[in-house]
Amino acid sequence: MHDQVWKNCLKVIRDNIPSISFRTWFEPIVPLKLENNVLTIQVPSPFFYEYLEEKYIDLLRKTLRKELGNDAKLEYSVVMDNSMYANSSPATIKLPGKDHAELSNQQVSMPLVASENTIRNPFVIPGIKKLHIDPHLNPNYSFSNFVEGDCNRLARSAGFAVAQNPGGTAFNPLLIYGDSGLGKTHLAQAIGIEVKERFPDKTVLYVNANKFQTQFVDAIRNNTKNDFLHFYQMIDVLIIDDVHEFAGKEKTQDIFFHIFNHLHQSQKQLILTCDKPPVELQGLEQRLLSRFKWGLSADLQPPDLETRLAILKKKIYNDGISIPDEVTEYIATHITTNVRELEGALISLLAQSTLNKKEITLALAREMIDKISKNVQKEISIDYIQKVVCNYFNLPADAIRSKTRKREIVQARQVAMYFSKNLTKSSLASIGAQIGGKDHATVLHACKTVNNLIETDKSFRMQIEEIEKKLKF
Repeated sequence: MHDQVWKNCLKVIRDNIPSISFRTWFEPIVPLKLENNVLTIQVPSPFFYEYLEEKYIDLLRKTLRKELGNDAKLEYSVVMDNSMYANSSPATIKLPGKDHAELSNQQVSMPLVASENTIRNPFVIPGIKKLHIDPHLNPNYSFSNFVEGDCNRLARSAGFAVAQNPGGTAFNPLLIYGDSGLGKTHLAQAIGIEVKERFPDKTVLYVNANKFQTQFVDAIRNNTKNDFLHFYQMIDVLIIDDVHEFAGKEKTQDIFFHIFNHLHQSQKQLILTCDKPPVELQGLEQRLLSRFKWGLSADLQPPDLETRLAILKKKIYNDGISIPDEVTEYIATHITTNVRELEGALISLLAQSTLNKKEITLALAREMIDKISKNVQKEISIDYIQKVVCNYFNLPADAIRSKTRKREIVQARQVAMYFSKNLTKSSLASIGAQIGGKDHATVLHACKTVNNLIETDKSFRMQIEEIEKKLKF
């Protein structure tokens, strides 16, 4: 019975996480028994147990409840291999699944009672009578888990000041910008978490820009645009992540403009994150950009060596594990781009050590870093693609962003759009906005044109291959 229940759970889990994560963290698990709706599973180490609880507890909880009902519980049998290199059998201990504390907002009272219909919460199924707004904050993204360094000191200090007095500082809006993986989401959510701890009555909401846009489209389709607007105007601290994703989406920008104005005039706090400073953002209306500059724009830079070491040591301490200093220093020295890759390298090292029963040594770290270096592809931006394409065709750097219809520039612009669609995660609207202020239909047409030429024109196909090599070099 327990085997079948776990197999059913694995089918759902496999569809919801990357295959490499499934193989690493779920295939080694052994189901042991099912008694009184408590499923016991065996995991190979305490670190394995902690990682599952930190990263996959919600998925495990939902999957198990789907199989066994709402009273289902999970229990771990953790292999305590204290003598990893001895011949003795490892001991086991039993641990229940943790009950993580959840951050929540108090129920929101309706500010207007014009009718018996209530404003619809875009985060839940329409039709409820009372609004229970989930702040959508990750408890792990707290200030206590955020390592301060020269690379982020201004943003961190401003964020903490905002958390102590939301809506009452000159930092409104607070715009945090920087490349991917530097901690923008962590810091933005840390502010929300601190606000909830200091001011439990305040309504805090974190939402990604793409989620916001999807909700707005649904509101238009369901004729509930006013509900959508009023819902967001009730928030005390609104955190919008990746606001650059609004590029090229005029109606979404318009509704956000009205929400921004209302909240700012009501002395509510706005916290925004994006990948560039406001002056470099393209595809956003000037009236929005000017408002982004009202408060403080604080950047996050790649962490220096000392900060990278501090991040690793804090992660190691929080996980309750022991790693030689020389290994920690080796990882910090060779993973320099961002925090996400730094923590990913540490997790990969711990996983290899645990699953392969290998001691954590400098040699193992070197082997792991070499594999990561071979597999990591340089992150490519739309700006970088435009630069490479212009260089290849001997065009001025801003040529493809101009309005000219010259044949050679039009083709270069189409090539840039083609590579931007294939090599970045940007939406068609965002790509068009950044390459000549075009719409998504123009980008789609450009990609089809380039694909047709690749199939029919050998010379053009060779040019595309050469440009691709330059982009990925």
